[in-house]
Amino acid sequence: MRDPSNAAAAGDPAARTFVVAGGTSGLGLAVARLLVQEQRVVVLGDQQEEVDRASDELGCAGAVCDVSSYDQVRAVFAEVADRYGVIDGVAACASVWAGGDLEQLTPGHIRRAVEVNALGTTYVLKEALHHLRRQGYGNVVYVGAMAVVQPRPGIPVYRATKSYGSSLVESLAEAQHSNRIKVMQLHPGPMPTRLQERVGDHFLDEVYALPEQVAEEVVRLLLLDPDDLYVSGERVLRADGRW
Repeated sequence: MRDPSNAAAAGDPAARTFVVAGGTSGLGLAVARLLVQEQRVVVLGDQQEEVDRASDELGCAGAVCDVSSYDQVRAVFAEVADRYGVIDGVAACASVWAGGDLEQLTPGHIRRAVEVNALGTTYVLKEALHHLRRQGYGNVVYVGAMAVVQPRPGIPVYRATKSYGSSLVESLAEAQHSNRIKVMQLHPGPMPTRLQERVGDHFLDEVYALPEQVAEEVVRLLLLDPDDLYVSGERVLRADGRW
């Protein structure tokens, strides 16, 4: 794991440690950029060059981790916990786009979307909760999509995989029986990100939020204290410029 010095958090006993899965681009990078101003951050991505670029830009730690591999997820979370002692929060932002009618998608593309959006989310939440339960506190924020609650044509596989994550979070949140461990989800609409560029402008709403604006809400949830109001299971909807 690369660990450049984070001047903002170095030596600060009040700084907390956060893992941002999918933190090398888009909303995940925007979340990491906000957190790193005062906190310790570890960004995860599946491409070495992207991890190095984000780590160098933010001055934070970074690790290559394909979230669809449980062994990789388990290893990187164990390394973070061993190095920093605790994991205060996890942002599950890693996602693969799967746009197009079902008959247009290749089996390989379908498989990768399921591996990252469903299995990857499961593995990240499994390991996050393992460490949060071990230490007795912490926050998890799953980044879903407005498509979960507002069906749109042309994205059946993407919507199905993100719906899986939403259902998983709801069940996990209900199972905590404690406000000290909060499991929450946020569903942004289309945003002008690199993913959106690949998707095409026809999927971008007339009214939308920027990644930096949505990231503020993700960070607000991540920074909730153990004794804050009971919000485990909270679902933030319409994070698309209309909230």
